[in-house]
Amino acid sequence: MKSQYVLPITIVVAGALIAGAVFLVGKNGSTPTTPGSQKETAREYDPKVDHILGNPNAQVKVVEYADLECPFCKTFNTTMHQIMDYYGASGKVAWVYRPFPLAQLHSKAPKEAEAAECAADQGGDAAFYKYIDAVYAVTPSENNLDLAQLPVIAKQNGLNVDTFNQCLASGKYTKKIQDSYTEAINEGGQGTPFILVMIGSEAVTLQGAQPYDSMRAAIDAVLGNTPVTGSTGSSTSAQ
Repeated sequence: MKSQYVLPITIVVAGALIAGAVFLVGKNGSTPTTPGSQKETAREYDPKVDHILGNPNAQVKVVEYADLECPFCKTFNTTMHQIMDYYGASGKVAWVYRPFPLAQLHSKAPKEAEAAECAADQGGDAAFYKYIDAVYAVTPSENNLDLAQLPVIAKQNGLNVDTFNQCLASGKYTKKIQDSYTEAINEGGQGTPFILVMIGSEAVTLQGAQPYDSMRAAIDAVLGNTPVTGSTGSSTSAQ
């Protein structure tokens, strides 16, 4: 599958094509991206703004900035559920999801992100994650989901459809989604998914759909307070 995210860019590391839904936002529209990591500070989890799966007081929080029409985010969503299956019971790791819809590429993604917020309006964080899982399950990705499916998904997940539709039509969460997009850019997001492995405000950043083993290595390093010099494997390849 050929990625439509390249604007344009060839990402080569040691002769391998490194993928990860690369949408470049630099002034030239072309900046090389590698699968390495770096440390920085970032906004901490805020229960008034963010949605979390797992222990809100977890030592490590994996913050994902994602686009619901990004096929790499769809793959990474499965990876993160595997991560939570492994770490969640211990309460040491939690998953925070923040919208990063690339409207220039996926015009439907902002409205889908708003729909997930409207789901959370009715059912909190559990409904939010259930809704994004359902969107990923049915979307063909690359801006191909019929938006008429959004209330259908809401009904299938036990939400009040009239209340959901009123929320979605009101634009209640339009600004929140835009603010989250801007925040992702300001924190260094160059594409989706953009990942922060955080303790407090200290973050190790990862670009692209990191595989399970790489995420395990990054999380274990942060939990062990050991340096992370780079991801242990390349992210999902764009074809």
